[in-house]
Order: sequence, then C-alpha cells, then structure tokens
Amino acid sequence: MFPFHGVDYMEIDSLFSDEEKLVRQMVREFVDNEVNPHIEEWNREGKFPMHLVPLMAELGFFGANMQGYGCAGMSNVDYGLIMQELERGDSGLRSFVSVQGALVMYPIKEYGSEEQKEKWLPLLQQGKAIGCFGLTEPDFGSNPAGMRSRGVKDGDHWILNGEKAWITSGTIADVAVVWARTEEGVRGFLVEKGTPGYTSKDIKGKWSLRASVTSSLSLQDVRVPASNMFPKAQGMKAPLSCLTQARYGIGWGAIGAAMACYNESLEYAKIRKQFDDKPIASHQLVQAKFADMVTEITKAQLLAVQVGRLKDQGRADHAHVSMLKRNNVKIALDVARAARDILGANGVADEYPIFRHMCNLESVFTYEGTHNIHTLIIGERVTGIPAYR
Repeated sequence: MFPFHGVDYMEIDSLFSDEEKLVRQMVREFVDNEVNPHIEEWNREGKFPMHLVPLMAELGFFGANMQGYGCAGMSNVDYGLIMQELERGDSGLRSFVSVQGALVMYPIKEYGSEEQKEKWLPLLQQGKAIGCFGLTEPDFGSNPAGMRSRGVKDGDHWILNGEKAWITSGTIADVAVVWARTEEGVRGFLVEKGTPGYTSKDIKGKWSLRASVTSSLSLQDVRVPASNMFPKAQGMKAPLSCLTQARYGIGWGAIGAAMACYNESLEYAKIRKQFDDKPIASHQLVQAKFADMVTEITKAQLLAVQVGRLKDQGRADHAHVSMLKRNNVKIALDVARAARDILGANGVADEYPIFRHMCNLESVFTYEGTHNIHTLIIGERVTGIPAYR
C-alpha cells in the first residue's frame, strides 16, 4: 500500500476552512494508523473491528453533525469529510458509522420522545450501545412502502411481526429502529436486544463488505411498550428522511474509495515497468485512464462540497442528495475498475486494496437506493413526472 497524500487536482482544499481540513486530517490519521494496516486481514476473515468502536466514539464520529446529547455538533461538510476518509479505509467501516449516526441516532433525535433521546443518544454517541435500522425486507428493497412487517396495538404495547434483510450491524446491535405498517400508517419502533421473539442472524457468503456485519432480523410476536414507538414519525416520509441522511454520507464516502484506488494505481504505474523498461505510467493508454479518473474524482468533490454547503444552509433536499449518491458511487466504481485494470493480475490480490474497494462498491451501488432508483428521482425532479409509479 502506497502512502496517501490526498487527491486535489483543482485546488479543492481552497474550498475548505482550516477547521474542516483539521477534521479531515484527524480522520485520515485514524484510518492510516488504525485501519489500513489491518483491513485486508479483517476483510479476509470477514471480521468487523469491534475494538475500534470506543476510539471512533472518542473521536466524535457517531452523530458528528448532530447537536446535543454529547454529539460533536460539526457541520455537514465536516461530517462528509469524515465519511470520505473512513471509506478510503473501507466501505464497511463507513457503513457502520453512517448507520449509527444517520439511521439510528438521527431518527431518535428527529422523531423520538425526550425519554427515548435521553436514554439512547448518549449511549449511541459514546459507542456504549450499537444500533441498526430495520426497513429493507426480503421482498421489498427499492419499494420499501410495500413492507409486510406489521404492528398491532395491544393495550399499552405493540405487537410486531415481520422480517428485515440486509441490515448493517444487526447481530451486534443493542437496539433496532424497526419500521412496520400499522392502522395509523408506517410507524417506527425501538426494539431492544433480548426482547422475546426478536432474533437476528448474520448473512454469510458475502463477497462484498466482508469487514462489516450484515444481518437479517426476525420479529415474531415481539411485544414492545407503546413508549418505544416514535411519537413524531408517521408514514413513509420518516424512514425516507433517514435514508436521505445516510445517502448524503455515502456520496462523500465514495470519493474516499475512489481516491484510494486512484492513488494506489498511480503510484504502482510509476514503478511498474514494461516494454523498453519504461514505467507503464508513460504509456498513452494508461495516462488516458488517469486523466479520466482524476477528472471524475474532481467533479465528485465539487458536487459533494456544494451539496454539503446547501445542507448546512438548510437548502439541500432529497433530489440533490440523489444526484450526489448516484454520481459519486458510479464514478467510484468506474475508478476502481480502471485502477484494477492498470494493476493487471496484481489488481486481484489483496496485497493491494483495489479489488476490495471494487467489491465493496458493488454493494454501495445498490444499497440506500439503487443507481436506477436515484436516476428516476432525478428524472422526476426535472420532468415533474414520477416514472416509478
């Protein structure tokens, strides 16, 4: 693995404040010191680095762009740079932090009761509790509104039944944010680990996100107190708003994966010699690949910064975030594939991080709204016609 010094073709750093660059450097050093020396081993073993959770909490990663309850209160651009650097290490690590903050802490903060906030947010921020987000079901990914999970009121309790699939952190979570259909519409519930009828199981055999915990959840007559329901969440708007928060972080994270692949292949091409003992970086076809890669990374950086600034001003909406997620994950996957090609046979060996990033990005391309779904969201925004209905 070659040293990383950043990718900044267009003086993107001039768009960041000193504070934002300090945040990025802090996370960059964390990734270089704590993640990159070991990530290939964790990926090979299919192991999530639980020992890093307390350190990430201490550094303020969880709910970094939230106010109160011990959260760091950073800007959305700060938060984006955290996601960028974490995914430069590994998509699975960024996924864990993203779920903890955007999909668990955010809905509790936005839709929960004060009792729920006081109980869970400090624990989640400190990494003393881990959360997961139960929306996707075995038969309903891109159409979450079709969910079959049901909640039925029974006195001062709710009875939950259903199945959830592809849930990050499911088997290690202390609390699950579970969405279910009720007579009042879709509602969100906090289901605590150990509740009778609630079980989780790891999904095995993954070729992607191997250093991340991915699970299925089962709810069979799970009885939770009415106080565990979010009082301010009713209908699909609530869970979809959570996805918007997570997709924003993904849009930044993908840049980190692209940077890692670009940097690795560039340094490799400078020392790998072929034909007349020249480095392959001197070949026109190889330089064309680097020109494409750095151009797309630069465009992705500019898009991320603009959406981040709009978000900090309260002006970003879900369609802006869809363009960010759609574009940046696509170019990251393209960069990873081009970088793999430059390394030739070495590109499939885990001596280098490229194939791992490429495999991870195949999942990122699909989750939190597939590439095609985000295409239709943008299409609806510009035409006014929802083609997916």
